[in-house]
Amino acid sequence: MREIGSAEPAHFVIVPRRKTGTKILGLFVIVLLAMLVRAFWVGDIAWSYVGTNLFSPSVLKGVVNSIIMTFCAMALGIVLGVVAAVVRMSDNPVLRNVSIGYVWLFRGTPALLQLLLWFNLALIFPTIGIPGLFSFRTVDIMTPFVAASLGLGIQQGAYTAEVVRAGILAVDKGQTEAGLSIGMTPVRAMLRIVLPQAMRVIVPPIGNETIGMVKLTSLASVIQYSELLRSVEDVYYVNSRVIELLIVAAIWYMVVVTVLSIGQIFVERYFSKGWGGHGQPAGQPLTEEAA
Repeated sequence: MREIGSAEPAHFVIVPRRKTGTKILGLFVIVLLAMLVRAFWVGDIAWSYVGTNLFSPSVLKGVVNSIIMTFCAMALGIVLGVVAAVVRMSDNPVLRNVSIGYVWLFRGTPALLQLLLWFNLALIFPTIGIPGLFSFRTVDIMTPFVAASLGLGIQQGAYTAEVVRAGILAVDKGQTEAGLSIGMTPVRAMLRIVLPQAMRVIVPPIGNETIGMVKLTSLASVIQYSELLRSVEDVYYVNSRVIELLIVAAIWYMVVVTVLSIGQIFVERYFSKGWGGHGQPAGQPLTEEAA
């Protein structure tokens, strides 16, 4: 006869714990979202204006200008960021301190302030050029597009510098030493060995910064650059449909961000090749064919 308490573990039935609180919370969230959707649907919003202006030429021009500004600012920011990160790791104390000062200055001031400073640069320097060779009126050069590109791009370079530096530090120092041992110069070893490996760490935050830059371009509306927000503002100043046009802007921002997010996934996969068993699901053991 089997004694009490001597049952084998295989005979026990595991009963999952009832998550009543979680189910109630989920139901509450669903009801809250339904109420929010209904509030917008029955609210005093003329949805016909949203559909009419969603593909209007002025709004589409603003979308294109926002995308152009995003890539121009990010291109300038990435170039400045890579240079600042490499210079900061230099043995030259002057170059290193200049890089530290650049990051400190442009990370410490708001982006809107920098846009206004660049746009009003003519108040300080009426002309720009090389004395005796050429000079131009600053007001002619510092257009809203140029001011926005410089303001957003230079600030982005300060943030990118720290991202790139983190990526470089993530690569083992022996990689650089290996490159130097086969006759590479420090710059060549950095460009051909270190940076390609650091891209695995650099790409995700840069992708996030690019997505953030799409929304940050809205600040350029303050200096009269015709990006998306400025374009919808010009429309609702005429028809007074403020909420409807702001919804149009929100829809387009979401569309652009979604497309960039999908692109970021593929870029991250490309630079993650060879790390963490790319192509093999995480945690799944290798089969004989894969081995």
